[in-house]
Amino acid sequence: MLRAVTLLVVLFAVACAARVPPAISVAAPGPVVIQGAMDVEVRVLVAALAHPVEERAAGWTFWRGTLDGVPVVVSKTLKGMENAAAATALAVERYHPSAVINQGTAGGHDPALHVGDIVIGIETVNIGSFKTGVRQRGEGSLFGDWIPLDLNRSEGSAGQDPNARRMRRFTADPGLLAAAREARAQHTGSAVVEGVIASSDVWNSELDRVAWLHDSFGTTAEEMEAASAAQIAAAYGVPFIGIRIVSNNITNGAAYDRNTGEACQAFVRLVVARYSRRITSTNSTRGLPR
Repeated sequence: MLRAVTLLVVLFAVACAARVPPAISVAAPGPVVIQGAMDVEVRVLVAALAHPVEERAAGWTFWRGTLDGVPVVVSKTLKGMENAAAATALAVERYHPSAVINQGTAGGHDPALHVGDIVIGIETVNIGSFKTGVRQRGEGSLFGDWIPLDLNRSEGSAGQDPNARRMRRFTADPGLLAAAREARAQHTGSAVVEGVIASSDVWNSELDRVAWLHDSFGTTAEEMEAASAAQIAAAYGVPFIGIRIVSNNITNGAAYDRNTGEACQAFVRLVVARYSRRITSTNSTRGLPR
């Protein structure tokens, strides 16, 4: 009799356990990678890290740690499109980030922008990828004839493919964009605007060309890294946003201020905190039993 009762109790316990839904395993999100090309664009963030660990890969430097309790990797990409692309690929492969934020200083394309204003990049574009017009020797160069090339269309000749003759636009991740918009309410001292961040290995100082880029492609500010970082992040499927602070603006004569990089890092710190709350809340919701 005792054995029969024991068997019934065991069977009842097994049946009850079968009705309880298994706990949903929610992986911890990866760190947020924050990029800057130069020391002046990363040193404030590095100094703010708790328990920093410096790591190097060839010429690129990464600092792992936490920023206000959020796991981050600060990446010094070095200048230029190739350096930024390589640093982004290394960061994704090494750290499996939840997001990449490319930030730093930029020159203004919009005459309404003042030094210290921050541009949230709703898009980033490569303004170094063009096919020139056909002009004979002695006829000079006319940038108004240049046609943008979408180099992501890798099959066949980009110059001959009519579908490649457009400006490839890398759109900001919606979650990162929402976090940046929330952080805007906490920022004081300068304007925070949304715009198009333009990147290339060219430093444009010809006012007519800057105006042409602004009028033709809606560029707000230019620098030398964000679009290539965006392209690599997109290839890996990692959320991305570019955030830049205006350090000078030749369209209205505003002189260069090297200290603007610190203000940009302070704003990005707010964005990281907001983004972390968002993904933590999302993951917690997904982990609840249904």
